[in-house]
Amino acid sequence: MKYILFALLAFAGNAMAQTPQAACGKIVHIEKFQTTLVEPRNVDIWLPEGYDSGKKYAVLYMHDGQNLFDTTMTWNKQAWNVDDISCKLLKAGKLKDLIVVGIWNSPQKRQSDYFPQKPLEGLSTLAKDSISNQLKSRGGPSATASSAAFQPNADNYLKFIVTELKPFIDKNYSVYTDMEHTFMSGSSMGGLISIYAICEYPEVFSGVACLSTHWLGTFDPKNPFPDAFVRYLRNKLPNPGNHKIYFDHGDLTLDASYPPFQKKVDETMKTKGYNQQNWETLLFKGMDHSEKSWRARFEIPLLFLLGK
Repeated sequence: MKYILFALLAFAGNAMAQTPQAACGKIVHIEKFQTTLVEPRNVDIWLPEGYDSGKKYAVLYMHDGQNLFDTTMTWNKQAWNVDDISCKLLKAGKLKDLIVVGIWNSPQKRQSDYFPQKPLEGLSTLAKDSISNQLKSRGGPSATASSAAFQPNADNYLKFIVTELKPFIDKNYSVYTDMEHTFMSGSSMGGLISIYAICEYPEVFSGVACLSTHWLGTFDPKNPFPDAFVRYLRNKLPNPGNHKIYFDHGDLTLDASYPPFQKKVDETMKTKGYNQQNWETLLFKGMDHSEKSWRARFEIPLLFLLGK
């Protein structure tokens, strides 16, 4: 189980530098965006080359923002290279105009911010205690103090994005503000919070891309959370007529544990009316749980959500 802990905690470290450098386009860095709902965190706003306030742009909100743009800033010298990939697709005329809002995680709060709380709250006290103990037993920045129960904060985290960050973006940048042009993406726990977001705010987000979604929630595949989340999806998945959902995973390291859980989610997607026009689940053989793997395939979900 050591590799599971390592893979999840790897996201948590703050970058040494504070302002990422864009390979193309421009990044506007906001240090400790002020919020009353969660711990203040940095936000990076990527603007494409030729950004024009006379035009309107779609918005893609992304989690773990410190890992998106600049390899010199990340703990493992890997990044998604979202700017490079977006620029290439824009220049090729394959992608709709967009800006990307990278929301940095809060290292000590990442697990609680990204952990969907409504499925957890629906479990028995015994089941919740089991999950809390699993998270605490691993220690590290994703766990709470040993004397306290794990407290998910995903509802406040999403409320921060929807009621504090999005209004700021809508006011200060030339973007569409409607659901049709608002998207979200993330990986691992960032994938989990993304699918939770479109279920909780179907009137805000029209599409999400969830890469290597960490359906386990904890570090142990044998826990009650995955089934609880599937039950939640059965009740809360948004209308497939005007929403798009993308899932994927590799088959190495942590990703190797995902197929049984992804299969249950896929069965639920079918029963809720999703099809190849509005849903994809892809397997990438030979890819592991890392930024280099997500970078290698990010073009696919980006085009799925925002392709022309």
